[in-house]
Amino acid sequence: MSTTLSSLGQIALHVADADASERFYRDALGLPFLFRSGNLVFFDCAGVRLMLQGGPAPRSPGNTVCLYFKVPAIEPAMDELSDLGVEFEGAPQLIARMPDHELWMGFFRDPDGYLLALMEERR
Repeated sequence: MSTTLSSLGQIALHVADADASERFYRDALGLPFLFRSGNLVFFDCAGVRLMLQGGPAPRSPGNTVCLYFKVPAIEPAMDELSDLGVEFEGAPQLIARMPDHELWMGFFRDPDGYLLALMEERR
């Protein structure tokens, strides 16, 4: 396998109140604030993004956290993992256009139902 998953690019954590969590992680813990989009709040943890997703608790515990693995090119990585039996929830998705790159993701689940993702920061 030429795609090696070793670097986390982002960790998502479900929170009940995005405003309260933003203040806690920014003001109490001192994490560098990156940006906010609606109920999604992003912080920098030494190069790994922490995404807090505010709102009602998901129905499935497998949707309370998500690990995002960085890959240089999402399509070939998804093809390789699919060949090894990983079932993706759909085609790669353009998530956001940033000033200097596009953020692409592809989602899948582990055997316990936890959400995982591949992420490419396409420049």
